[in-house]
Formats: sequence, C-alpha cells, structure tokens
Amino acid sequence: MAREFNDVAATLQSIRYNRGSLHLLDQRKLPLETTYLEIRDSTDGWNAIQDMVVRGAPAIAIAAALSLAVEVFNLDGFNGSAGEAVSFLQNKLEYLVSSRPTAVNLSDAAGKLKEVVSNAAATTSEGRSVFQAFIEAAEVMLGDDVASNRAIGSYGASCIQQQTGKQKLSVLTHCNTGSLATAGYGTALGVIRALHSAGVLERAYCTETRPFNQGSRLTAYELVHEKIPATLIADSATAALMKAGSVDAIVVGADRVASNGDTANKIGTYSVALSAKFHNIPFYVAAPLTSVDLSLSSGQEIVIEERSPKELLNARGGLGEQVAASGISVWNPAFDVTPASLISGIITEKGVITKTSADDAFDIKAFVQKTG
Repeated sequence: MAREFNDVAATLQSIRYNRGSLHLLDQRKLPLETTYLEIRDSTDGWNAIQDMVVRGAPAIAIAAALSLAVEVFNLDGFNGSAGEAVSFLQNKLEYLVSSRPTAVNLSDAAGKLKEVVSNAAATTSEGRSVFQAFIEAAEVMLGDDVASNRAIGSYGASCIQQQTGKQKLSVLTHCNTGSLATAGYGTALGVIRALHSAGVLERAYCTETRPFNQGSRLTAYELVHEKIPATLIADSATAALMKAGSVDAIVVGADRVASNGDTANKIGTYSVALSAKFHNIPFYVAAPLTSVDLSLSSGQEIVIEERSPKELLNARGGLGEQVAASGISVWNPAFDVTPASLISGIITEKGVITKTSADDAFDIKAFVQKTG
C-alpha cells in the first residue's frame, strides 16, 4: 500500500513524495514563482541536484534516494535476479553521488542504501523484492530526516539560550538551511524556528548569500512565510552588524564536518566565522550526524566543488543578464572550510558537540560512539 509523506504541510516543502511519485520544488525560481518539477528517475534526480533545483545537503540525499525509488517502482519489464537488482541499484547510486560530491549526506545515504539492498539480496532471489526493500529504506530516510531536524532545533535553541543567557536574542544565519534544504523543518533555520516558537527570538538576520542568493531568495522566503521577524542583509554587512551589537549568536548549516570539527559550508561562512570570533559572538554549526565524515582528519581533505562561472558573470546567480566584463576569469568555489577553532559547538540530533576543556578541541568520534 502506498504511503503518503505530506505531514509537514505547516512548513514549506522542497520534496513532495508519494510512493511511485516525486515532485521537487524548483528553487531556482523562488521567491517569485512556485513550481514543482516531476522527477521520474535517477537521471531526473541527478539533473535536479546538479542544476540546483533542489539543494541543501539533507534534501539532496533524500531527493537522490527517492528519485531512484520512483524509478524502480515504475520500472516495467524487469524480471532480473536479486543480484542483478543489486547491481542496478548500486550503479545508479554511484551515479547519483557524482551530482554533488561535497555533500557527505549524499554519499552516506548511498552507502546505507547499498547495505540495505545487499542484505535484502541475501534473503531472496527475486529482484523485485530487492527493489521493494530499497523503496522502503528510502522512505524511512525521508521520515527520519524530519524527526532529526526537529531534534536539532530543540537542542540548538536550548544551547543558545544557555550560552547567551538572554531573555530575547537575535540570531544571524548564512545560506539556506530550512524546510527548503531538508525534508522539512530545517537544521540551522530549524534552530531559529525553535527559538521563535519558544518566544525568545527577537530577530533573525539572513545574508543574501552570493552568488546564488540562497539567503535572499530562499531563507527570506521561508522567514516571511513562517512570520518570523527577520531582516535581510548583504553578505558584506555581517561584520558591521556584529560591531553594532545586533547579533547575539550565529548558527549555520554544514555540507561536511571533518573528524576534528572543521566544517565545509556555503562560501562566505568562513568570513562570518572570522568576524564572529573577533566580536566574541558564539558561532554554531547545526547539522545531522550524517554530515560528519570521520574518515577525514581535517577540513584540508574536503574536496571543494567549483560552480559555473556564469553564477558570477550573470545576474540572478547565472540565470539573468550578463553583468561582468567579457573575458574576465572567474573563481567560484561553492563552499569554504571553517576551522574548528572558530566554532563554539556543533548541534546534532543527538545533542550538542562541545569542546573538551583540556585542549579546546572537539572529540567528535567519541561523541558519535557514545550516542550511536
């Protein structure tokens, strides 16, 4: 029996899924146009991720898994063995991972799904049964992501309240980490949402997040939709806003967290963290544990994806008219790495990872083992 997954209607949804059917909100057209694209297979899913129809590390992982789930659900004429089904799914998952290599959530989800189908193949000879196991596992990931985000919001709100000791506080965020970047509720924006629900948020500040403008197009859109008091600022205004005493805490998301706590996030995050350190403002990263990559000893090992030069050469993140001189060279990294030394804590669905008092460093491996 088909399951329905529209239980987060109170917030915006980047993903609309019913078994056999997937539609993704085309975030390139927000905030002026709300259009959902039908995703029929893994090729559609790959293109949607690569072209930024869907973005945000958690949402990318879920969208990839569900695009393949829809493909195999509607795959007519497949009469292969369990082994052939496993091979089909694993090849498709490798293909999907290539769409956004920096987002560790995507490779983490692919690894878990590969294990699911391998285990299923050990108990059946029917390829269709392996497909069914994959579909069910992808749907579990969708439901788990929403629950994880709500937990992140709760832990983060409590931590920031305790850290600042203020009855009312203003929080700055960078890029988009809300319902549009996840299956629902959000990570860093989920923390802001939880603070607002608790009645302690005075104001949220969001950066425009150049050059693709995820902040002005998406975060501002979500904040207005949720009726959360908010102000949009230019990326270059963050230090001035902190100097003015208008920011009590900063919370951002993450696409990958190394085992020492170094964090890759949207380009510009490192600059915000440096300013926060200078102005003695707590800087938090909010991300599910699936964003943690214990195989990396530090952020120096994180591969940083570079985006199309058009995002800088043309208006609207590359979608509009040319605004830069023809012939100019472009460097357009999608992410930068914030050193662990600039991060106050890492907010996860299992609690907040804080630094050990001995050497002022994170022991993320110990936290994962303790809570896992």
